[in-house]
Amino acid sequence: MDRREQHRRAGRTAVAVGIMVGLGAGATGCSGSGAAAEGVSGSLGDPVAALHRAADTLRGAGTSRAATSMEMATGGTRVTIRGRGVYDYRHRIGRLTVVLPEDPAGTSEHRPITELLAPGALFMKNRGAGVPPDKWVRVETASLSDGNLVTGGVTDPYTAAEVLRGTRRATYVGQTEVAGTPVRHYRGTADLTTAAASASADDRAPLRAAARGFASAEVPFDAYLDDEGRIRKLRQRFSFVNGREKASVAVASTTLLYSFGTPVDVRLPRPQDIYAGRIAENESGGGGENQPAH
Repeated sequence: MDRREQHRRAGRTAVAVGIMVGLGAGATGCSGSGAAAEGVSGSLGDPVAALHRAADTLRGAGTSRAATSMEMATGGTRVTIRGRGVYDYRHRIGRLTVVLPEDPAGTSEHRPITELLAPGALFMKNRGAGVPPDKWVRVETASLSDGNLVTGGVTDPYTAAEVLRGTRRATYVGQTEVAGTPVRHYRGTADLTTAAASASADDRAPLRAAARGFASAEVPFDAYLDDEGRIRKLRQRFSFVNGREKASVAVASTTLLYSFGTPVDVRLPRPQDIYAGRIAENESGGGGENQPAH
């Protein structure tokens, strides 16, 4: 297979797996403290406890800007989907602009997708696949086999933090910096089933779906918390089976949070602005079958 064909197939995977509503993921407590962050000014103490508190700490912080990247590896080829926007942790609502990978010629095949993240729902504009440009697609996150951890090409920042409630093992790696901010680096593994049991009401069903839908309910991660316990960077690794090609797909989702306290004004679409028809599968996804809009 030549490089052009590899890149074309990788782009197909990025759209079909990272953005497509009909994600084809295959189905399938002990607590360790690790090394405490001793000797560091303002230590957050036990790593597992600090990570369990991360989502609540974000709620206390109120709002922030967010930058995301989602790397997908399949068939020896890697592609990246990027997003940037704002998030309100108290109201569980955010807006991100998502940019898909370039085509082999170096030009974008797709317009940026606007995504609105809300409790229990994902809204997408410029979704393509036959959806009118002035309409939004609404997806129930609990209906997705990955709980919307990868479907939108981004991981909801608060849901990503809720996954850390399922931390089973974690160690303190050391102190470093993220974008000039001193942070503490923790490395560990979270269990999605455990996270779902401890999550807020809005995230329980999506995380339970993810625990069933991914190839493994265990999520390795690297988390970077500032002196106030706020997540500044979070990298999580997921693995699932592509339902069409039955190939294992590795996904690494990275979330950067900054400018805490930034004003956030996100308004959800009106019912008349939501597309009620059927969604034709994007050419990049192959097959040409339709998926229902929710």
